[in-house]
Amino acid sequence: MSFQKILFHTQFREMSLDALNAILTLKAVGLREIVLVCIISRDDVGFVPYGGYLKEEEERRREDIAERLAPYQSAIESAGLTAQVRIDMGIVNADVLAIAEAEGVDLIVTGRKKRTLLERIYVGGHTLDLIRRSPVPILVGKFAVEVTHDGKTETRINDRPFRRPLLATDWSTPSSNALEVLAGLKGLAEHVTVLHAIGRRLAHGMAAEGLADLKAESRKRLDSAVGRLRDAGIAADALLKQGRTVDQIIQAAQDEAASIIVMGRTGKDWLQEYWLGGVSHQVAEMAPLPVLLIP
Repeated sequence: MSFQKILFHTQFREMSLDALNAILTLKAVGLREIVLVCIISRDDVGFVPYGGYLKEEEERRREDIAERLAPYQSAIESAGLTAQVRIDMGIVNADVLAIAEAEGVDLIVTGRKKRTLLERIYVGGHTLDLIRRSPVPILVGKFAVEVTHDGKTETRINDRPFRRPLLATDWSTPSSNALEVLAGLKGLAEHVTVLHAIGRRLAHGMAAEGLADLKAESRKRLDSAVGRLRDAGIAADALLKQGRTVDQIIQAAQDEAASIIVMGRTGKDWLQEYWLGGVSHQVAEMAPLPVLLIP
């Protein structure tokens, strides 16, 4: 699996152009085209009480967006890639997914805005909805990332997000797909950490002998994944953890100085996942790093 055509969705948040420049490095592993997408919300310009459709406002916004997208298009073309611009009006997530399908993209890149406390509790918002509904991989980009060193948290620029990926695997088919994505990043990925976290629920109440067998089997699978990456010419190591899965993934990314977290997208009951969040969704929401989710 390679990312030859990417949909880059922007709402012009801080460092959005920098985030675009960071993914242009994928040209080295096959990227050829980027579709720049900005959606004008229908609620903003579509209708007003007793006033009807604000056509002039829509046209004004389209012109403004086209002007703001010009530096993005220039950056893509300067990198030797094809740029396409899509400015649509409608429902943001529905339109992003419709454009992704029509254009046949291999990856959707979107940002994550700061959340309120309530949104953090319910893992809600447009990004989660997009993750849940997308049939193609999604990269939740975070160009300025928070890292903790010697007990102090600081913000660093992450202009090479594919340099040190951490792959969090649960042995599912999406996790296997994520491994294959990383195996195709030779030349970009300098080192990959392959992590498996034995969750608290699984280990709770398990006899010592059973837990030892589980760890042995997990190490065997980790070694196989590491071998796949090394065969592809990428340096890799294995890491086995035990505890609350989300916490272990985020802490391991910190400890291993990871530049991005890569995961298969979990597939639980959608209502439960929407309100409580699956592991992949919680990591995408809480991690201070970019998160690439593979279905």
